[in-house]
Amino acid sequence: MNRYHTLTRSILFCLTLSTAQADSSSLTGPFGFVPIDGSANSADWNAAAPWKLPPGFSQKIVSGESDLNIYNNGRNDWNDMNTVNETGKQAGRYLYRTHEIHQTTEGGAVSVVDLKSGKSRVLVQHADWSAIDGIVWTPWGTLLVVEEKDNGRLFEIVLEDNNLMYGTAHERPAMGLMAREGIQVGNDGSVYTVDEFRGQKEGYGGGIYRFVPDHYGDLSAGKLYVLKVSGNSDGTGTGQWVGPIDPHAARQSGTTAGGTGYNRPEDLQIIGNILYAAITEGEYEGNVELYDGRVLAINLATLSVSNFIKPGLNVPVEIGSPGAAHFQTGFDNPDNLAVTPDGKLMIIEDNLPSDIWVASPDNNRDGMADRVWLFGSLSDPKAEGSGIYFGKDPHTLFVNVQHSAAPDGDGTWAISRDKK
Repeated sequence: MNRYHTLTRSILFCLTLSTAQADSSSLTGPFGFVPIDGSANSADWNAAAPWKLPPGFSQKIVSGESDLNIYNNGRNDWNDMNTVNETGKQAGRYLYRTHEIHQTTEGGAVSVVDLKSGKSRVLVQHADWSAIDGIVWTPWGTLLVVEEKDNGRLFEIVLEDNNLMYGTAHERPAMGLMAREGIQVGNDGSVYTVDEFRGQKEGYGGGIYRFVPDHYGDLSAGKLYVLKVSGNSDGTGTGQWVGPIDPHAARQSGTTAGGTGYNRPEDLQIIGNILYAAITEGEYEGNVELYDGRVLAINLATLSVSNFIKPGLNVPVEIGSPGAAHFQTGFDNPDNLAVTPDGKLMIIEDNLPSDIWVASPDNNRDGMADRVWLFGSLSDPKAEGSGIYFGKDPHTLFVNVQHSAAPDGDGTWAISRDKK
């Protein structure tokens, strides 16, 4: 599609933003909302309430940088991704967060907040950890965390039985070395991850991977596969898992096996039998990026791969910056994904401003989200939002603010629907 047609479509979709507000399906469920009218303007930034939200929603700090200040002397804590203990007797009580700090004396860290008492502490920290990013709770009651750097490792944190604010990390080398953020666990115990590299642009890497353990819940041994997609030049079509590949050279061996490369795949989310993948950058022609990222939908039963959300296709293209003449709110650099309490996909951007979108399922089976609504937007002039996540309270969204313009401004926020 040429740029003229992309721009024309984006203008038409921008006109439908107000129309989408009248679509009652965005009002359903415990987190239903009326979409906001556009991205936040940094001129309106209020450090005490940095999120532009729909009417009927409130925001508050769950744990700010002053609570732990893991990296002192003016360095941000880089709060990144969130999860809670999703199973067990105290399910939902503890919020676990990664801190994406790079190459410091202290090393990367995972922290925990007791949502009942408000107490927080560093759960695990090692001097040789760097860029700790993705985190997920496993069905067998452990935490998986990953490094977002070349040849990054995956660690499994085993928590103490009687105190979930303490645990020990174990490296799982069989799951491969790669720069990853997104991580999800399937019903069969398979673990899905991504390699955050510009695979299409550079000609290698940038794949989507599946690790199949030899025994359910034991990640010390198994086989690693990469997704190969045939059909269209943009990496959509029909896929297959190829391999097994060498976990110690996952990027190159995945490419050699025929794995399809995407440009910066960052996060993953499973909803039903669909694996969604946030691809933060679009395709390139030479050094020219053709569009600002997309979200793929991978049917885990059929391995059909489609563009679920793509600027100019079913969501507007972003033009300019808020406050500038002719600014147009649009979809730009999708980063983290979450599932809403009623089964919709939530997306937050790695962008200024960092917008939060919600997409309906593909009910008409054309491969695309039927509707995409703008839920929120971050006004902080230097920060991005990250780690969107719903715990056990269906009325509350957890989201982090990372590298804030405010002194010691990194932290975890709760965005909640007001009680009626």
